[in-house]
Amino acid sequence: MKTLLATAIALAISTAAIAADPPAAGKSAYAPTFDPKRLSAEVKTLASDEFEGRGPATPGETKTVAYVIEQMKGAGLSPGGDLKDGKREWTQAVPLLRAEIKGAPKLSLDVGGKVQSLTQGSEIAVRAPLDGAKSVDIAKAPLVFCGYGVTAPERKWDDFKGIDLKGKIAVVLINDPDFETGVGDFGGKAMTYYGRWTYKYEEAARRGAAGLLIVHETDPASYGWATVKNSNTNTMFDVVRDNPSATHPKLEGWIQRDLAVSLLKNAGLDFDKLKKEAQTREFKPVTLKNTTFSASYQVDSSVITSQNIVGRVEGAKHPDETVIYSAHWDHLGVGEPDAKGDKIYNGAVDNATGTAALIELGRAFAQGPKPERSVVFLNVTAEEKGLLGSEYYASKPLYPIAKTVADINMDALDPNGPAKNWSQSGNAQSELLDEAKTFAKAAGLSFTVDPHPEAGHFFRSDHFPFAKRGLPAFSWESGNDLVDGGLEAGEKARKDYVTNRYHQPADEWQASWAFTGMSHDLGVLYQLGNKLANSRQWPNWSADSEFRATRDATANDRK
Repeated sequence: MKTLLATAIALAISTAAIAADPPAAGKSAYAPTFDPKRLSAEVKTLASDEFEGRGPATPGETKTVAYVIEQMKGAGLSPGGDLKDGKREWTQAVPLLRAEIKGAPKLSLDVGGKVQSLTQGSEIAVRAPLDGAKSVDIAKAPLVFCGYGVTAPERKWDDFKGIDLKGKIAVVLINDPDFETGVGDFGGKAMTYYGRWTYKYEEAARRGAAGLLIVHETDPASYGWATVKNSNTNTMFDVVRDNPSATHPKLEGWIQRDLAVSLLKNAGLDFDKLKKEAQTREFKPVTLKNTTFSASYQVDSSVITSQNIVGRVEGAKHPDETVIYSAHWDHLGVGEPDAKGDKIYNGAVDNATGTAALIELGRAFAQGPKPERSVVFLNVTAEEKGLLGSEYYASKPLYPIAKTVADINMDALDPNGPAKNWSQSGNAQSELLDEAKTFAKAAGLSFTVDPHPEAGHFFRSDHFPFAKRGLPAFSWESGNDLVDGGLEAGEKARKDYVTNRYHQPADEWQASWAFTGMSHDLGVLYQLGNKLANSRQWPNWSADSEFRATRDATANDRK
């Protein structure tokens, strides 16, 4: 009873804060409410077993696309996708390379003539190749420890020191060289793009390596081995590339820390000592003596077409200018069973919550005063496979990026009660973020710098493909200072989710979820997007942002 009362009081105060906030320039007096029960019902449907985990190119995608379109139609949105015969469709076709390992791959190590077989999903997690190959056959490839696998000329940092990796497998650490010490040239605890696994694979490909194995450790990765296994041993996808081998080495995978320690020990090396050396510029790559890696498996590889779902409210005065709200509809589909035998990765929090939020924000705009600029509600595919739906849209936009005002992304929102704060994914600074802080403050929410910058969240959600093309973009992070329980309860809930539910079948809808916090936060996101859609404002990145120059290069298109 105490919990329910606290939640009810907090929600009443929060809602009143939005409604009582007087309209400022470009801000409408219209303040829609967001029904927690409707949000709950939509998440429950999207995360039901019937939708089979919403995997791209599965029956789950067909059901998801049909459901979201139905909800967008009912909300009053218009189709905003591909043009066909002069009319917009509800979707944007996204061609993707699909690859899946057939059966159990044969993986082994040869250490001084002694062969050790490796089990997929246990000591190692190997991804299906994304270069179009129908098979992988690697025989006794030498292993080379390459520190953090980073080449950063602007930081005078090179972990490779000119070593020839052709025909070899590089072994690297996850995250940045600064992670453990918290100080250095890579932002301290805050992860740079060099710390992301996507970068490490890309760099290995540029170096001509036959493959790359990333050493998994829970703290620097920010998730456990279960997440690694579930995310990398199922069907893989990528955008269709002209030269995929320039981005992907033949073999991409992860290994458990214990295996890495054993490997190095058998080669006469000490894991902890080498890790410390790798945190310095003086580090040099080390070939593991008398140690080779072999892999053999067949691959089912083909090009499929998935769908981004696109709803739109056309602007009354400036329809060629666009504000985007985005969220991904996909999850991991059907995969390996958990300890309870559950094979369906329902993805309730990640990201049925964001999809429901997108639908309800669309409803608010469609049923409210018509905005001056157009507002697009972009529900993208294949985020879980590497931000592929948003990458495709950002590279082939339906509405020009130069005349897009901003992207406001929603990913894995908290479906519980309200918080007293909020955050963004990562620590990038922009005028868009400043606007969000203003509206959030008016609604009783303080801003908290990303409490876990080491997790590299800025590079892990669908705003990033827009940001790297210069578009001001951020992902809203639900607060961790809960009205009921404070920071202790918020961090406890976060840890429980990451450990026991994230990318696992247990990410399922719960009847106990109140959705009151999410309902309140959507009021803030509506006011933010509404101001942008009814102003002549073009927010930009901070002066020292790495994305500023790219945005400034298109300034003439916005005059």
